[in-house]
Amino acid sequence: MIERLFITIGDYFIFLRKVFSKPDKWNVFFKKLVFEMDAMGIGSMLIVSIVSIAMGSVITTQTAMQIESSWIPTWTVGFVSRTSIVMELCPTIISLLLVGNLGSRITAEIGSMRVTEQIDALEVMGINPASYLVLPKVVASLIVNPVLIIFSIFFALLGGYITVAMTGCVSTYDFMDGLTYCFRVYDVFYAVVKTFVFAFVMSSVASFYGYKIDGGALELGKANTQGIVVSSFIILILNVLVTQIML
Repeated sequence: MIERLFITIGDYFIFLRKVFSKPDKWNVFFKKLVFEMDAMGIGSMLIVSIVSIAMGSVITTQTAMQIESSWIPTWTVGFVSRTSIVMELCPTIISLLLVGNLGSRITAEIGSMRVTEQIDALEVMGINPASYLVLPKVVASLIVNPVLIIFSIFFALLGGYITVAMTGCVSTYDFMDGLTYCFRVYDVFYAVVKTFVFAFVMSSVASFYGYKIDGGALELGKANTQGIVVSSFIILILNVLVTQIML
């Protein structure tokens, strides 16, 4: 099992070497990049906004329930909610959500091309299929995912504000005061860096499992599952490492 793990890791880095080679035609690359950015960004905006609003509402309600002592100022609800949302919940939870949404799409798309021998046809024509198919997806993910996380942070904070306004657990003034208290731009930078790392893992691992399929529809389903599980596991491990390094 350990030997198979090292073989898979080696195949993954060989695959990345093929992916990050010079595109055969830059105009084709940019067209595919724009298409992938549109598909990933616009296609994921709705689910990201809905989940973020719900997540912001829940974390604000739970924080308000836990802070009941009169010794603790009420603006603490906004401060704790903002810190949790910006530094951990949105970068990590939304990235895991995108693994299931975008990662499975990437694996299924590339895997279906492998099953129907379209990748073999590209190789016969002298085109590097790894660079042609995967590189636009990886670059688009690196651009789109951080933008989606910024939007998710906004919607999560909006969800918290709506919850406070509707329930009256704390005043909206105190909540906004907590949101702006001791705000650090570095917190947002930290969240974007984590998302950048997670986006690369998600897109490259999902593409790898789709590209390496050997079989038919059954293997495609297994590869889809493996891509999601492995990407999620690596993201959780890197989350700990990046946090230890940057904080």
